[in-house]
Amino acid sequence: MKPFLILQLRPETEAADDEFDAILRKSGLRQDEVTRVRLDREGLPGGLQLDDLSGVIVGGGPGCVSDPPDKKSAVEARIEAAVLGLMPDITARDFPFMGCCYGIGVLAHHLGAPVTKDHHGEGVGATLCKLTEAGASDPLLEGFPQEFQAFVGHKEALDALPDGCVHLLASDPCPYQMIRYGENVYATQFHPEADAAGFETRIRVYRERGYFPPEAADSLIDMCRAADVTMPEHLLRRFVARYRTT
Repeated sequence: MKPFLILQLRPETEAADDEFDAILRKSGLRQDEVTRVRLDREGLPGGLQLDDLSGVIVGGGPGCVSDPPDKKSAVEARIEAAVLGLMPDITARDFPFMGCCYGIGVLAHHLGAPVTKDHHGEGVGATLCKLTEAGASDPLLEGFPQEFQAFVGHKEALDALPDGCVHLLASDPCPYQMIRYGENVYATQFHPEADAAGFETRIRVYRERGYFPPEAADSLIDMCRAADVTMPEHLLRRFVARYRTT
């Protein structure tokens, strides 16, 4: 099998390792079926060719594409440049891609759509996602309930649907929860790999990073533990099953 490339954008090792393990568990992938790259530590593999991959999965991270260049650390700028550098080839070829949280900002920014901190609205926790008409017929969402809970944690969001994209999932606080470009390039605002335990880890790791008041961490953890979040992980498993190639 051609491996899936998993790009991680989190400089915090505890959060990055937990996210990687979650992606493997929820997608059904084994470690020998993926190429993992932590972009905070290393660049993209030399000679990387999309033809050698089954697909690309991009995880989340604390960076924001909407931040001005002078507000980004050297690590954040390097991570962003590496991911954006792949997007022209991915979108031109309609190559299988799943961008999680940060990934939707990267896709939208590449396509020229506005990503801002003006209307993200949700903070950290579970949000109610709703299928659009197009979403109900999408191969990755077929058979999903009309509404389901998903975990979110972001400081920026799309302000408009990028040209060439289809709107698949919405929520009241954040309209663009999942989009598709072409037939095979997907991105979600929520975290399809996340469960309550994983979000508890992230809340602890990022409690001082501006996602929420630090004193709210314990109540957010309790809210995540009480949430009924079971459907999003099926997206990763379906993505892998659909695009796995030999």
